[in-house]
Amino acid sequence: MKTRNIAVAILLSVVTCGIYGIYWFVCLTDDANILSERQGETSGGVAFLLSLVTCGIYTFFWAYKMGEKLNAAKTLRGMPEDSNASILYLLLSIFGLSIVAWALMQNEINSMLPADAA
Repeated sequence: MKTRNIAVAILLSVVTCGIYGIYWFVCLTDDANILSERQGETSGGVAFLLSLVTCGIYTFFWAYKMGEKLNAAKTLRGMPEDSNASILYLLLSIFGLSIVAWALMQNEINSMLPADAA
């Protein structure tokens, strides 16, 4: 895992017409699984395929679960939880602002990684 520059990730997602966004989605999922010590849960690739098969409906469930995973990861590190994160990510996704939710998720992941993880 490495810290990702959120502005660069958003820019690359736009410039590549979403192709980098797919990679970022998969990495977010896998990083959250590792940080929360839930490697047995849905991997990034499977989450992406489920999103495709359900025409994007799975992404709403995914966004909510990401909030739970990131809270679990914070608890493991003794950091304060954000009890509203799951709802926030879900609402942002429902209103078409998924990239904002991804940026917030990446910010949480970056905050849990050591400073030399660049």
